[in-house]
Amino acid sequence: MHRLRPAQVKYSNPTYSTACFQLWMDYCEIFKLIIDVKPLLEDLVQTPIPTQHGEFILHYYSNSIDNKEHIALVKGDVAHQEDVPVRIHSECFTGDVLGSRRCDCGEQLDMAMHLIDKAERGVLIYLRQEGRGIGLLKKLQAYNLQDQGMDTVDANLHLGYQADEREYGIAGLILESLQIKSIQLITNNPKKIDGLKKLGITITGRIPIEVAANVDNLGYLQTKAQKMKHWLFQTQNEQD
Repeated sequence: MHRLRPAQVKYSNPTYSTACFQLWMDYCEIFKLIIDVKPLLEDLVQTPIPTQHGEFILHYYSNSIDNKEHIALVKGDVAHQEDVPVRIHSECFTGDVLGSRRCDCGEQLDMAMHLIDKAERGVLIYLRQEGRGIGLLKKLQAYNLQDQGMDTVDANLHLGYQADEREYGIAGLILESLQIKSIQLITNNPKKIDGLKKLGITITGRIPIEVAANVDNLGYLQTKAQKMKHWLFQTQNEQD
């Protein structure tokens, strides 16, 4: 009886064997399935939150993108509504919690809630992307660089990051889950508008949210206006 020998496959570079080619095609199909899978967002808890700006319903979300605890404060009936006032606010521990005067974040958060309360409807989405997306540690390191003479943009670049690392995919999913037809975005940031439009969010207008500068954040705000093209230090009320 003859012994069976393992099949021999000859490889001639750069031509791949049929088997290798098929494995590569299978890998591509699997990868395509992975990237085509829509991220999951789940609204786990809704609970009333009384504030100095009236009562909101807090929605707590889990997601399959970053596993961070993003939330939305919702006032009034927003489902299937148009021109809903919406603020997408990125976490700022130093400004939102400690009241730091180095930025305008805490005051913007307060003003946004006031605007939504005054409109008697709206949404404030609170995204957990501290320091324009670089995290608390790197933001504090950037503060030290700013104290040495850099501005907020150059400090981020020096640390190896973009001027703004924030993403708005989670915000888009939250707005979709709330079934909002169109929004009036509360922002001074043109990049935020562009980012949401690319996600398919219908933006019918912009609501400015400019707070008064102080001696500690004047340079920071000027940099945002000059280098990041934020709508600051101007009187016109653009619609985008």
